[in-house]
Amino acid sequence: MERDIEQYLALCAKKIGGKSFKWTSPGVTGVPDRIVFLPDGQVVFVEVKDHTGKLTPRQAEVHKQLSRLGHPPYTVYGVDGVKRFFGRYGYEV
Repeated sequence: MERDIEQYLALCAKKIGGKSFKWTSPGVTGVPDRIVFLPDGQVVFVEVKDHTGKLTPRQAEVHKQLSRLGHPPYTVYGVDGVKRFFGRYGYEV
């Protein structure tokens, strides 16, 4: 379930000295699930999906908007996706 993957993401962020906060934006749909603060000062918006999940059209649009602003969201697919996410930023979880 996506909830379990989000919990794993938060646990991994904590393990490396970072933080993962749930993001909800009243009145705005499609925002990524999490804002991850990495220990090196980077902030990444993260959408969490299970291994078969797909972005909704609204999520894809919000991802494009954030990307245009210089904040491209990262979508993780399952636990392996969480591991790849942290690996991309140089952290082993």
